[in-house]
Amino acid sequence: MLSKALYLTGIAIRNYNIFKNLRFLQESQYWDIKKLENFQLRKLRELLLHAKANSFYYNKKYEKANFNIENIFSIEDIGQIPFITKNELISNAESIHVKNFPEKLFFSETSGSTGKPLVFYRNKDWDAWHRASIFRGYEWHGVKPWERNGYLWGYNYSLKRRIKTLLFDLLQNRFRLFTYKDAEIDRFIFKLKKACYLSGYSSMIYEVAKRVNKTPAMNAHLNLKMVKATSEKIFEKYQTDVRGAFGKKMISEYGAAEAGIIAFECPKGSMHINMETVIVEEIDNEIVVTNLVLKSFPIIRYKMGDYIKIEKKMKCSCGRQHHIIKEVLGRVGKVIYGIRHKYPSLTLYYVFKNLALDHSIILNYKATQHNKGTLYLEIESSLGATERNLLERECIKYFGEDLRIEVACEIDISSRSNKKVDFISEIDDNPV
Repeated sequence: MLSKALYLTGIAIRNYNIFKNLRFLQESQYWDIKKLENFQLRKLRELLLHAKANSFYYNKKYEKANFNIENIFSIEDIGQIPFITKNELISNAESIHVKNFPEKLFFSETSGSTGKPLVFYRNKDWDAWHRASIFRGYEWHGVKPWERNGYLWGYNYSLKRRIKTLLFDLLQNRFRLFTYKDAEIDRFIFKLKKACYLSGYSSMIYEVAKRVNKTPAMNAHLNLKMVKATSEKIFEKYQTDVRGAFGKKMISEYGAAEAGIIAFECPKGSMHINMETVIVEEIDNEIVVTNLVLKSFPIIRYKMGDYIKIEKKMKCSCGRQHHIIKEVLGRVGKVIYGIRHKYPSLTLYYVFKNLALDHSIILNYKATQHNKGTLYLEIESSLGATERNLLERECIKYFGEDLRIEVACEIDISSRSNKKVDFISEIDDNPV
C-alpha cells in the first residue's frame, strides 16, 4: 500500500530508532510493576548523572541544594530532588540545554497558551521514544499510524504555511479541518467515512460530533477504530455527543511538548502512565513529571501546572500494570478572586462535576473573570429554572456570598483560534 510505504520511508529518514523502541515497548508493556520501577530507577540515576555533568543549570541547582545523586536508592527517593517550575524552565532554557549534544536535535516550541512559549531542542533518542510510545498506544486500539485519518489541530495559517501543512498531511495520509463553516465541516465528515481514526483537540472533535448528530444520515458510514483527544481536558458533555456521533468514546492521550507522552488510554478505559519514559508524581493533586529520555534538555521533577489524580493500586483488566491517571482535573493556573477571598480555579471542576454526578446535569462551560468579586459563566446549552437553581446552589456551596455569578446560556463557546480552556482570568495578579 502506497500510504504505508510513504509513511515507513519517512520514518526511516527521520529516525530509524522508532521501531526498535516500539519493539521494546511492546515487550515492556506487560512487565510487572517491580520490573518497571527498577527500570525507572536505573534511567533516573543515568539522567541525574548526565544532567549534573552536562547541564550548567542543573549542576548549579544541585550544588546549591546540597543534593547528592548517590542517595537515590529507590524511586521513593526522588523526593530529595529539587523541583523545577515552568517559569524556571523558560527563564533558564539556555543554561538547561546540554551544549554540543552528539545526537541530531529537533526544534520544539510550546504553544504558550498559559504565557510565554518555551523554545527548546529535543534529542533524536527522545524523538524515537516519543513516537514509539504513540504508536504503541495506537496498537492498543487496532490502529496503524499510516492509516487514513482526520486531524483537528489548528487551521489559521498563512497561505505558505497552509501549503506546507497540506504537504505534511499528504505524507501522513491525513486530512484536517481548516475552518468551522458548516459546509467545510460537512466535507470533513464525508472524508471521515474512509478514515480509520480521528484525533486532535477535544473541543474541536466535539464540534464535529455535534454537527454529525444534527444530521443522523452523516454517521451511517462512519466506522472509526479510534477517536483520540489530546492537549485539552475532556469534558463529560463532549463524551455524550462523541458517543452519539461515532459510536465510541474519546480516548485520551495525555502529554505536553516539553514532557512528552505521559499517559495513553487503553481499550478498558484506564489512562496508563508511560512509565518507560516518564516518572509521574502527584503532590497536593499537582502533577510533577520527570522525563527519563530527554537528554538534550533535561526535565527533572517538573511542576507542569495540571491537577491530576493517580491510582497506583488499581489492577486494569487489560493486564498492564503501569500506574494509572484517574483524572486530569485542569490547570493549576490563576485563581478566582472573590470580594474578600481567593479560590483555586479547580473549584469550578467540582461545581460542574457535582451537577453531573448528583443531578445528571452535564454542561459545557467557560468561565471568565474581568473584575474581582464577579465571575462570568458561559453555558453552551439552555438552562431551565430548576437547572439554573441547582447551578446557583453549587456555586454558593463553594463561594458563598463572596462571589457574584453572572450566567449566559446558549452561547457558542467553541474554540476558534486556540485550544479551549475552561477558565480565563483577565485580572493582573502582579500589578506594576
